[in-house]
Amino acid sequence: MKAVAIATANLLRFVRDRSNIFFVFVLPIGIVLLIGAQFGGDFSPKVGVVTGGTEIGAAIRAGLNAEADVAVVDYAVEAELVAAIERGGVSAGVLIPANADAALAEGGVAEVGFIARPDGLGPQLETVVAEVVASSAQHVDAARFITGLGVDAAAAADAATAAIGQVPDIEVSVVTAGDSIFPASLGQFDIGASTQLVLFMFLTGLAGSAAVIQTRKLGVATRMLGTPTSVGTIVAGEALGRFAIVLTQGIYILLATVLLFQVNWGNPLGVAIVMLAFAAVGAGAALLMGTLFANDQQAGGVGVVAGIGLAAIGGSMLPLELFPDTMRQIANFTPHAWANEAFADLVRREGTIADVLPEVGVLIAFAVGFLVLATWRMRRVLTVR
Repeated sequence: MKAVAIATANLLRFVRDRSNIFFVFVLPIGIVLLIGAQFGGDFSPKVGVVTGGTEIGAAIRAGLNAEADVAVVDYAVEAELVAAIERGGVSAGVLIPANADAALAEGGVAEVGFIARPDGLGPQLETVVAEVVASSAQHVDAARFITGLGVDAAAAADAATAAIGQVPDIEVSVVTAGDSIFPASLGQFDIGASTQLVLFMFLTGLAGSAAVIQTRKLGVATRMLGTPTSVGTIVAGEALGRFAIVLTQGIYILLATVLLFQVNWGNPLGVAIVMLAFAAVGAGAALLMGTLFANDQQAGGVGVVAGIGLAAIGGSMLPLELFPDTMRQIANFTPHAWANEAFADLVRREGTIADVLPEVGVLIAFAVGFLVLATWRMRRVLTVR
């Protein structure tokens, strides 16, 4: 009961600290929203078009508009188009000269301009635009070929248009070999929610090490030893308090992302098991840090660096599937990698409890290791003079 009382006191102190309102409750959801807005969901690059009032320009615009992954924006003059590209309003631009129809009718050449910034999606969009322009100008090439056979230009144009209308469309099927890393059914915020949950659960745990240090410095732990309270009880109470705080952070992020962003977390029981195991990891790490540093300022600085650094290595900034083999092996030395892999099994691969048991086992091993070291250090700190 004494351990529970110590844990309850720590949890109440955490809730009453107003600085936690932003860093624990507002910031995580803001980052999930930012990641989802930037990298989640469908993304269609915008291409600006100046048709010049020409038929070939209208055909090119229609071809671009038919592309599933391109959004078309119309502009009246070249200056507006260039300004939009410079300001990032569109990714690239297509400029058709006003005399294009007349030039083509006379057997001449009409230059279609392509404008893009040197960075970004310019090279990829240039290929798309080139294919659309070539497709839109098929009837012109066909008419010129027929004219070369001695047919009147007007009759050749009519024949080319009729012939192209009879050419069947070519159907292209794209098949993904193997399993897709990010399935099409994945929600806009699904990846960011799980990775940020891992990041902030651990960060919140490390931040809680300051309370452990304050308990030592203010003599609270020493006075508890003066009562019929063992070192083991104190350690158990502090660890249980850190566990409750880290788990509270995780539950809050989970519920908030479900309610605000409709995140699909997968198997509920599997998610609960992974969160409990990782909360134990965060509690053990916090307790260990609370016994290693002399003041809470040191622990706070190291905790932020360690928390963000381990999160980056462990796949909370970039999915583990995109890591090179060497970095993937290094990531396995962090608890974050195992937690992120477990959530990937549940969220992206529709896994079951059995699928995450290996990751949960490793997380429990991390937690036990941290808690054993923390207990040994706490005993030395409180009893050795």
